[in-house]
Amino acid sequence: MSITLTAGMRSNLIALQSTNKLMEATQTKLSTGMKVNSALDDPVNFFKAKDHRDRASDLSAKKDGMNEAIKTIEGGNTAVEGIYDLLDQMASLARAAKTASSTNAAALTSQYYTIASQIGTMAQDANYGGVNLLQGDDLTVDFNEDGTNTLTITAFSITDGGGRIAGASIATGYDFGSATSITSAIAEIDAAISSLRTESQKLASNLSTIQIRADFTDNMINTLETGADALTLADMNEEGANMLMLQTRQALGTTSLSLSSQAAQSVLRLF
Repeated sequence: MSITLTAGMRSNLIALQSTNKLMEATQTKLSTGMKVNSALDDPVNFFKAKDHRDRASDLSAKKDGMNEAIKTIEGGNTAVEGIYDLLDQMASLARAAKTASSTNAAALTSQYYTIASQIGTMAQDANYGGVNLLQGDDLTVDFNEDGTNTLTITAFSITDGGGRIAGASIATGYDFGSATSITSAIAEIDAAISSLRTESQKLASNLSTIQIRADFTDNMINTLETGADALTLADMNEEGANMLMLQTRQALGTTSLSLSSQAAQSVLRLF
């Protein structure tokens, strides 16, 4: 048996159902904070926001690589600074030997070679994450999500294993009992320091470049996420006001439906 509604009741019922659907949608926006929760809500904004967030996520992964590269360079540069100090010590010993007795000169020579041996081991210990810029390991840093923008830091070898550092012979055949040998050692140390200074400047320049790109990437990630939010986040004040309006409309719709029902019931009283 079918039930026939009056035109007024049907109109009020349809309006009430529409209001309830709007309330459900508004409640979802208020609970999630999003005005676009799926492609059904707004396909254009949904997929635009997804593209922005996907790229932000990819750039965030590249940012991790930049941070690792920064630490790798810092590790290498720290070792270079330590090697500077060792070379200064060696130069001081060589200068002290100019006025030393033969016995003391021999002792100074021994100390000189002991310190020289630490240069190679310090360079070896500059390894960070499997990369050692002081032992010939080049480092390539990706700056964008598809790897088309990169920077390669060219490594160099502090020692060649034969008593040479950065091309200068600092630990081969020196005897501080000889003035000529002392002068030669000091000259080679100065040459080594000069070469190291050049390499250190390169590391500092690369470090600065990567840091600038890392800061840019941070800002780009923030821009992408902000753009995605602008496309999908709900205005909570607006949605709160909508909810109050819909609640009022629902109450009025319920009252109107009740009045329509009472009008139909009044007809029955005529029989």
